[in-house]
Amino acid sequence: MPRQPRLEEFATAEGPDSPRLRFARPFAEPLPGIWRADGGTVEHPLLRPGEIRALPFQLDLARVGLAEDLLVVLPTGLGKTVIAALIAAEVLRRGPGKVLVLAPTRPLVQQHADAFGRWLVPLRSSRFTGTVRRPIRQGAWEDSDLVFATPEIVDHDLKEGRYRLDDVALLVFDEAHHAVGKYAYVPIAERYRTERPAAGRVLGLTASPGGKDERIEEVVGALGVQRIEARSREDEGVREHVQAVEVEQRWVDLPPATARLRDLLATAAREVARKLQRMGYLRKKPITSLSVKDLIALRAEIFARPGPMVRRFGPLFHQLVLLHLHHAQERLETQGVRPFLQYVDRVEAKEKRGRGDLAFLKLPAVVQARAEATAFLETTKEASHPKLDALVGLVRETLEQPREHPPRLLVFAQYRDTIQSIQELLELQGWKVGRFVGQATRDRDDPGMSQRDQARVLGDFRAGRFPILVASSVAEEGLDVPDVDRVVFFESVPSEIRAIQRRGRTGRTSLGRVTVLLTRETRDVAYQVAEVRREKAMRRIVRRLSAEGRRRGTRPAGPPLKA
Repeated sequence: MPRQPRLEEFATAEGPDSPRLRFARPFAEPLPGIWRADGGTVEHPLLRPGEIRALPFQLDLARVGLAEDLLVVLPTGLGKTVIAALIAAEVLRRGPGKVLVLAPTRPLVQQHADAFGRWLVPLRSSRFTGTVRRPIRQGAWEDSDLVFATPEIVDHDLKEGRYRLDDVALLVFDEAHHAVGKYAYVPIAERYRTERPAAGRVLGLTASPGGKDERIEEVVGALGVQRIEARSREDEGVREHVQAVEVEQRWVDLPPATARLRDLLATAAREVARKLQRMGYLRKKPITSLSVKDLIALRAEIFARPGPMVRRFGPLFHQLVLLHLHHAQERLETQGVRPFLQYVDRVEAKEKRGRGDLAFLKLPAVVQARAEATAFLETTKEASHPKLDALVGLVRETLEQPREHPPRLLVFAQYRDTIQSIQELLELQGWKVGRFVGQATRDRDDPGMSQRDQARVLGDFRAGRFPILVASSVAEEGLDVPDVDRVVFFESVPSEIRAIQRRGRTGRTSLGRVTVLLTRETRDVAYQVAEVRREKAMRRIVRRLSAEGRRRGTRPAGPPLKA
């Protein structure tokens, strides 16, 4: 996690004298016995002097978190971890008890351990990471003031009776939007409600809890919090301390040859969908509006229908063929001709192909599209997708802009095939490009990256050893990605959570720029509309729940922890 920037490092396009840098109040009001603001930094017996700037909104949220179980919704880069550290310092000062910080991934656990180590005075700490089968415990639960862990390890240890949560005075759930379904956050929070000490506190941290009432309410219910506090970059008390993020869209058109391939696949998909409609399925939405989630849910619906199993074979067969067609068309429209062919090749290369796989490969439309796509790549000088040409121009434009620091540009792409194509294309232009993907290895040409490899690549990117990093979704959530000049979405993502996380990689210490590449008359458009709608809904719901929590008032904090 990058160090917290100092106030004077926040600059705007208008210059250092911009009104945006004139604060309503220079520092937060000191709270006797807890934090003091001296010279613009927070003073506390367990905080290292001069390490944490006294930003009013962070201290205000920390005060709430001391008094109530709290879910903090704050854009990426605005210091959610700082709020956790402020609360942790005071909880540990009062004692007894320990602080347990949970994060979804091992790199995030390490980042939190490093950040707390920089901000707090030396304390006894432990890290529990790894998998359930091969846990790595560095330190001991009983002897630690601070424990940083992945939730799966803690959930497993609790079930095995290795320790209890009755000495945890503060339980922090980072990326708290994961607290749904069967994720390990859910049973841990449930157990904490029965074992917590009298003054124990829960703190959830997220930039994006979800775009539907049910999703947010599920997160809030799982964590057991009564109070939600949300802040945006535009809120008074926040905007003075952050940088604007400019978002632009750059549009391209499918070339005629690719549009023809798209039409072949779309026609085949409509035919298969109509067969399912005649069987009594897919009647709630237009065929053209079906999503991957709809097709996955269709499988569950087929199994839920009453009747003998033999009646399910036909619908399941058509469901798999339609799902293949959907994936193939999405890759063609949003990624390019080459990713489309790579998808079909992978279906063909499966060791155990089912009837649905074989039927997809033998569809006349797929056979014809595959042949025409192969001929297109062999005979044309055009890029696999026009977005690639647009990306080259965008990268050149960004790198040629004068700046005082080494340029950094982060490109997000949905699929590993696309990441490989982007890297090859940009390197052909003479630029040095880094690659950042997950640990899974798909084949010899697409190896996964170990944590050590990921750390090395991020370190080189931060040091300016290469200007461009092409990344998968692994880099979206909370990883220590340095502030970048521009973030590029190679495609739109329908998830408001992922879009917010991607945008949060820029605009931390200087003006941020985000560019979304979109293709007209394709799924890009529908995904972009869906993301904007869901993000607006998320903000509206969070604001409402936050206001309701404030109206209920602050509950008594319970008996004070031992001073």
